[in-house]
Amino acid sequence: MTRLALIHALAHSVAPINDELARDWPQAQRMNLLDDSLSADLARSGRGLDEALHQRFEALAAYAEGTGAQAILFTCSAFGPCIEAVAARRPHMPVLKPNEAMVVEAVRHGRPIGLIASFAPTLASMPSEFPPGTVLTTALADGALQALNEGDTARHDALVVEAAQALARQGCQVIALAQFSMARAQAAVQQAVGLPVLTTPGSAVRALRQRLAG
Repeated sequence: MTRLALIHALAHSVAPINDELARDWPQAQRMNLLDDSLSADLARSGRGLDEALHQRFEALAAYAEGTGAQAILFTCSAFGPCIEAVAARRPHMPVLKPNEAMVVEAVRHGRPIGLIASFAPTLASMPSEFPPGTVLTTALADGALQALNEGDTARHDALVVEAAQALARQGCQVIALAQFSMARAQAAVQQAVGLPVLTTPGSAVRALRQRLAG
């Protein structure tokens, strides 16, 4: 049986990827690791992705691999370079950044892409993951993450929809929701803008299945 390690920096990311796997790949065995201090420490330190954060990611990955995981999926979208370093040390197994598969799918659309995040550091790190020349417009769903933290899911979704509508007015033809915690708003966004809406959990599960099958 395939064993996947899911490593999270936000508690809100746990349910979306587990729900996606339950729907689309129920045979996969899942283990979840959560360090919800990672995002908070990044936001308040002012030091960016320093050596200490890199070491923490390596420790999480080593633990996951030690339990027998055959692939690792990180669900924390603001830590790309840390995850790349983990992957470079593990050429023998798939190690996916949370956005990696969604970026590939979004670029395949060949259209102006609208990227929405609810965590500001994500918009600082993620655009560089798109190929050079990608037509990309970003938007912060300001206040959405706070609403989610307070249990106000309706306000969270409404703020994500507002950001998507703004991107649609700017000519974006596909909407990419940058964080796992935002996947819950996919249907509302799609209904509001009438455009393709990609989520990180959906794209990641499709990519993992393909890589491990290959």
